[in-house]
Amino acid sequence: MDSLPNLLWLRSFEAASRLGSFTAAGVELGLTQAAVSGHISALETRLGHALFHRTTRKVDLTESGRAYLPAVRKALQDLAKSTENLFGGKISGAVTLRAPISVATLVIAPALAAFLESQPELNIRLLSAIWADTALETNIDFEIRLGAGQWPGCQAEKLGDDFVVPVCSPFLAKGLKTPADLLKLPRAHILGFDDHWPRFFETLALPVHSPTPSVTVDTSIAALEWVSSGGGAALLLERAARPLAASGRIAIPFKEKIPLGQGHYLIHRQNAPPSRPAVRVTENWLRELFGS
Repeated sequence: MDSLPNLLWLRSFEAASRLGSFTAAGVELGLTQAAVSGHISALETRLGHALFHRTTRKVDLTESGRAYLPAVRKALQDLAKSTENLFGGKISGAVTLRAPISVATLVIAPALAAFLESQPELNIRLLSAIWADTALETNIDFEIRLGAGQWPGCQAEKLGDDFVVPVCSPFLAKGLKTPADLLKLPRAHILGFDDHWPRFFETLALPVHSPTPSVTVDTSIAALEWVSSGGGAALLLERAARPLAASGRIAIPFKEKIPLGQGHYLIHRQNAPPSRPAVRVTENWLRELFGS
């Protein structure tokens, strides 16, 4: 163990490499700029290699620094996780996440009560958005997005595969005998999704007599309200539709479903700091929620 550098030096190195500034690293770590600079100078002396190119406004990693950073970052993350797993302790704090408005409302919010009952020290701030931005806001711990998993400047982890199912009101469902009967109902299209109706009917080898939807809305919530009031049929996320059908608010008249063609992803900014214990607990809960 004599070859291991001081842990404080390594923390300063990781923060400065991620933030590109000794001053910013000091603010994050609660240290002065001089202290961070001293830690890194001591680490460079200990290793016998320069880790940063220093300029007036910023610092950039040298080739040696870039090679060393992944191992340092992984070691710090592993140490934090091992400490938490072995010794536990109170997991508290505020966690801010953002998700598409329909997912936030129909999937995450209904499951929050049970989660917070198991983690009473957490304070969850759930923000919603209709359309995903390319850049992740700095005041958000992480985000859930729907797409193909490729967003510039972000790290994406797929949470699970999604399917869509036909839904209508329980009253209308009583008059449906086969999936072909859905062709007789007005249909809703949700902006931001492909029009899945043609693909749904093609899967069942059914012709689409009226390719134009009767109603176009910009959220699944609006489609849900239209459906539950007896307006017609819509294709909703299965994970959102199943609990609503169990409550009797809507009906899933047939077992047929099709892949959504996109997935929900857990999004972090590239080069984000290691997640706090409260954030990791929340992320693990969402992995279970979307993986079920």
